Amino acid sequence: MKQKIEELILQAVGVLKAEGILGLEITPHITIERTRDPQHGDFASNLALVLAKPAKANPRQLAEKIIAALPQHEAVLKVELAGPGFINFFINPDSQYQTVSQIHAEGRKFGLSTIGAGKKVQVEFVSANPTGPLHVGHGRGAAYGSVVADLLEAAGFEVHREYYVNDAGRQMDILATSIWLRYLEECGELVHFPSNGYRGDYVREIAWNIHKNSSDQYHRRIEQVLENIPADEPQGGDKEVHIDALIDRTKTLLGPSLYRDFFQFGLDNILEDIKVDLNEFGVEYQQWFSERQLMDNGSVEKALERLRIGGHLYEQDGATWFASSQLGDEKDRVVVRENGQFTYFASDIAYHMDKLDRGFDQIIDIWGADHHGYVPRVRAAIQALGADESKLKVLLVQFAVLYRGEERVQMSTRSGEFVTLRQLRNEVGKDAARFFYVMRRSEQHMDFDLKLATSKSNENPVFYVQYAHARICSVFRQLDEKGLERNLLLGMRNLTGLTEEHEVLLLGTLARYPEVLERAALQYEPHQVIHYLRDLATEFHTYYNAHQFLVEDDGIRNARLNLVSAVKQVLANGLGLLNINTPEAM
Repeated sequence: MKQKIEELILQAVGVLKAEGILGLEITPHITIERTRDPQHGDFASNLALVLAKPAKANPRQLAEKIIAALPQHEAVLKVELAGPGFINFFINPDSQYQTVSQIHAEGRKFGLSTIGAGKKVQVEFVSANPTGPLHVGHGRGAAYGSVVADLLEAAGFEVHREYYVNDAGRQMDILATSIWLRYLEECGELVHFPSNGYRGDYVREIAWNIHKNSSDQYHRRIEQVLENIPADEPQGGDKEVHIDALIDRTKTLLGPSLYRDFFQFGLDNILEDIKVDLNEFGVEYQQWFSERQLMDNGSVEKALERLRIGGHLYEQDGATWFASSQLGDEKDRVVVRENGQFTYFASDIAYHMDKLDRGFDQIIDIWGADHHGYVPRVRAAIQALGADESKLKVLLVQFAVLYRGEERVQMSTRSGEFVTLRQLRNEVGKDAARFFYVMRRSEQHMDFDLKLATSKSNENPVFYVQYAHARICSVFRQLDEKGLERNLLLGMRNLTGLTEEHEVLLLGTLARYPEVLERAALQYEPHQVIHYLRDLATEFHTYYNAHQFLVEDDGIRNARLNLVSAVKQVLANGLGLLNINTPEAM
């Protein structure tokens, strides 16, 4: 209905342009909102207030002219002018029955929008360093990012999903060194493992496989490795200095070729594990973008040269700095260190330059909330590259906190003490995990209740919504068991007989689905779909408990079957967008 009102208003604007009341150059952005007070109608538009200034007109007088130019439509009972220029629409109550027919006609396409047609959006999400398995904290970003992308696609946008693989830099060197030290243990060496190394069992497993396949090819004596290496933190040294010295020694003893073997072993193994995890969690990408690719093809140098030409770089203390403080950042940032190595930020600038050069209308970065301080410097980089900073949208996701009873489970990739996304999925299932992850606003704190997620009760929200779908399927099984046949056309002719309070509520809620979907997409808020589905499920369960569907009256029986079939379709559409199954029996 909201879309129909927009179409009527557009036609009215066309009439006013033809009459010279509005300039031909005016292209209004039409906003339609549901009213909070039924006395003010069902929908309201502030278009006259928005157009008053460019049209050089009084908003109330302009609203009157818009109302006069509106074409008649059977779904609109009346239109009224309110306040300083609001236009209120009162919907014909009988039009709500048309929603059921529309749902049956459109099926899976019901609720889809074309508002984003012709616009390209890139959504980058998860992008966890390939230094260990994904944990439950990453899972929330994965679920949120994939649903945001799917919602945008449902709104008509052309969506490109991307994972940025940080396969260059110090963290990968720490991983490669950690794997080699575990490999030396497989060779019989007694290794005092560095406090800043990666300690998870997955590191031991990779090292074991390397030793199994290559025996002692990479073996070096531990005395060679530790000779003149600065002390680690437990021995009074600096853990960062200690691990950096070990990295340098690893590279020296193995040489470039053998070191690259270990680096690649770790990267390939962990990245493949991440890909499998995400695929089984219902997350897919169009591209896995390599940071190392930016290094190898000269993109980082190209990006920095673009900044240099724009006057945004300067040299100080042997390093190259980006003057980001002049563009809204709190301080300037190093992009090339004293030793000539690029910083992580330098490659990130190059990555965003690549995104801009690929012609996306909107770039969406979905990051963990701990990266909030990184946002101003990336915005500064976007501006320095010559682009409008509004092209970049950064969405922050709070990590989910997992509890076992009253005890919080610690999660640290470095120490290896974490619960993986795979473990969570195996325990509660993909459906519950995805549903719970997007149940709140992304920036809100979240405690993940394992007990609730696995319970088969109405308190479990995903069970409650899926059970509504399964219950409707059971109604049609009962229909067959009673030897009755469904008459779709007879049901459509008798929809106006659905006047019970529960039926009227369901009809109104079904009609809201396209609005909810569009709003959730444009506001990047999947939880709006969750809340809608819970409301729809609640109204159906209440209806189910209060009324018989398979009554003797053929007209009412088939009308009710058409209504609950429409509910089933919308539940399936909504859960499908969340990539959650719709069971037929529970």
